[in-house]
Amino acid sequence: MTQETFRPFDTEFDREAALSILREATNGADDGEIFVERAHAESLVFDDGRLRGSSYTASQGFGLRAVAGEVTGYAHSTELTLPSLRRAAETVRLAVGNGGHVLAPPSRGQVTPLYTPVDPAEGIAIATRIELLREIDAYARALDPRVVQVSVSMATSLQEVAILRPEGGLVTDVRPMARLNVAVIVEDNARRESGGTGGGGRIPLASLIEPEHWKAQVHEALRIALVNLRAQPAPAGVMDIVLGPGWPGILLHEAVGHGLEGDFNRKGHSAFAGLMGQRVAAPGVTVIDDGTIPDRRGSISVDDEGTPPGRNVLIEDGVLVGYLQDRQNARLMGVDPTGNGRRESYAHAPMPRMTNTFMLGGDTAPEAMVADLKDGIHAVGFGGGQVDITNGKFVFSCTEAYRVKNGVVGDPIRGATLIGDGATALQHIRAIGNDMALDPGMGTCGKQGQWVPVGVGLPTLMIGGLTVGGSAAG
Repeated sequence: MTQETFRPFDTEFDREAALSILREATNGADDGEIFVERAHAESLVFDDGRLRGSSYTASQGFGLRAVAGEVTGYAHSTELTLPSLRRAAETVRLAVGNGGHVLAPPSRGQVTPLYTPVDPAEGIAIATRIELLREIDAYARALDPRVVQVSVSMATSLQEVAILRPEGGLVTDVRPMARLNVAVIVEDNARRESGGTGGGGRIPLASLIEPEHWKAQVHEALRIALVNLRAQPAPAGVMDIVLGPGWPGILLHEAVGHGLEGDFNRKGHSAFAGLMGQRVAAPGVTVIDDGTIPDRRGSISVDDEGTPPGRNVLIEDGVLVGYLQDRQNARLMGVDPTGNGRRESYAHAPMPRMTNTFMLGGDTAPEAMVADLKDGIHAVGFGGGQVDITNGKFVFSCTEAYRVKNGVVGDPIRGATLIGDGATALQHIRAIGNDMALDPGMGTCGKQGQWVPVGVGLPTLMIGGLTVGGSAAG
């Protein structure tokens, strides 16, 4: 059933009364807003030949914020009433104190819708979705007798937000999301290996459940699993690496992107703090965060403070030229906000976060990079990783990788981890491919306990001198 349009300042709250409460809460403050949200999410998991999980969650609430200098007062509630809003205002006033601050000017720019504002699962019955998952399971098992287990998951969500600012501005956004994931396990001679793929975006679920789409996903998951089935133990040592395009951009996101968020740099916690205008990467390296790409998982028509997103250049031809900013950190650093103030929900205060972060392509053919690899690894797929934001040191596991010697691609390898630090890796980029690609839409980023959807992208890259963790002799 279609929900009524979300207009909390016409229904739950009287707009003028809410604005009066907000202005009282932010009197003498630098900034603040009322963020109201209604959201719901559905997921289905079909695993080992049966429906293993089904969930539906729904929530609504508001968050009221007042900012004075470096101090933030924040209160939230699930009760959308004026008395609840007044109690929240009394709480956030404690952060403002005696005031004395001047309210920052409103955000500039127009809000441009980047996706269709409808429930992505609208019109597709639960029974239809379950039957499709069963069909995908059967299709995967029929492809190869070595398939012993299949897991398929489908998820949709819709987040509706309304942001009221002290100057009286009101912006809204309706944010859909859909995703389909497929994983298979294959077995041969008592050895089991897995492969998986998936993705989506701010798109209707219908586009993900077209047969040509999900069948391609199944074939790719099976291909990766069969590659891993014949993989040899990864070597260990320092060697050159060629990274594949697309999802391996998660290394850029973690090892570099977080270090370019404004709050870490203002506080001096980032390895990139104080380096504005200096060379931080090899020539030709340009890194961009762009929240304006239509239908992408990391895109937002407006950020969670009411600022339109932008195409923000962070590193240009190897030189650090910008950070990602929310309103608070931008003000404290004397620059403009970049439209990167994001929060997980109404229960969280915004902070600088990435949207779609990627490196622009170069002019080198990917096959030429592999041909130039004398002794190293071609890392095509990535799994999880860990990063220390203070120094950029990272550890990432490879889900699909190959040994390369004298330009010849050899056996696939398993158990490979890439170890290094973002700042050094950027300096050691030796070649940039002409095949920049964005990931298929499966990234979720965590920071200080908050999770938001993001996108990543990368061309094929050659990086010299990364440490590879493995179990075999080099």
